[in-house]
Amino acid sequence: MVELKNQKAAVPIVLFAGLFWSLGPYVVRNIDAANTVPWQYLFTRGLVIFLLLNCFLYFEEGIKFYKNYLKVGLSGILGGLGLAIAMISFIWSITNTSAAITLLCLAAMPFITALLSFLFLKEKISLSVWLTIILAAVGIVIMAVGNKNTGSIIGLIFGLASALGFAIFSVSLRWKRQTPKFTTVSIAGLICAIISGFVIFNQDLNFLSSSKNQALFATHGSLVCIGLILYSIGSKHIPAAELTLLSLTEVIGGIFWVWLPWLGINEIPSNNTIIGGFLIFVSIFYYSLIVQNNKRFIGLN
Repeated sequence: MVELKNQKAAVPIVLFAGLFWSLGPYVVRNIDAANTVPWQYLFTRGLVIFLLLNCFLYFEEGIKFYKNYLKVGLSGILGGLGLAIAMISFIWSITNTSAAITLLCLAAMPFITALLSFLFLKEKISLSVWLTIILAAVGIVIMAVGNKNTGSIIGLIFGLASALGFAIFSVSLRWKRQTPKFTTVSIAGLICAIISGFVIFNQDLNFLSSSKNQALFATHGSLVCIGLILYSIGSKHIPAAELTLLSLTEVIGGIFWVWLPWLGINEIPSNNTIIGGFLIFVSIFYYSLIVQNNKRFIGLN
């Protein structure tokens, strides 16, 4: 793995990782009739993630990189399934509701992770963290109340399902910290491709969409991989608390790109989405202050 000579560069590198990830919603919004080609999107994106991450592992570790797959174990398989659920739910969420709601649901992931860790790993949750979880939940309820049409509610539900999938992935890494994380993500991409390929075949659909859409599918997969690689380089030198805040660049950036009129989408969040989102931001900021004394360093490898 690439090591930083100047550890001060870790923060901007992780910020850039979030910036790459934040471009995902804008890419999806440029897909022609995205709600009609979700399985083609998942098939291509999953394959791109699987292939690019394996190429990266090959250049980092040589031909023996395949041995990582022998180390994944049950935790890696569960983590891959969780991440695949997150990837599948993401496209169904963002094509049924605003990018802001999808991204703000994903921002609640740290709290869902804390709850799952409490239930399955017996990790204790302090009163302060319980308060942040309740505050984030209130924010999500406000967003739901403000979006009463069926499509938006479905989008919000899938957004929460995506956050749950990411949380399962995170808990799997806490359960077995030695699990090869890039390999787990690669498995998630493969699972996505297999599931979507099966659906496409079973429903007698075309595996490929238009050339424009295929390019956008592959672009989103590439953005995910580039962000992961940058994140892996920088995250080992940043305490977990700071990473929680830095990860907000994905949410803020994602909402900004689809709102910016110059880029042609001009998707303006509703008042309830802004209020609910503000409560989620406050809860995450407070959560980061709570764990400020936690100087554990985490990173993908």
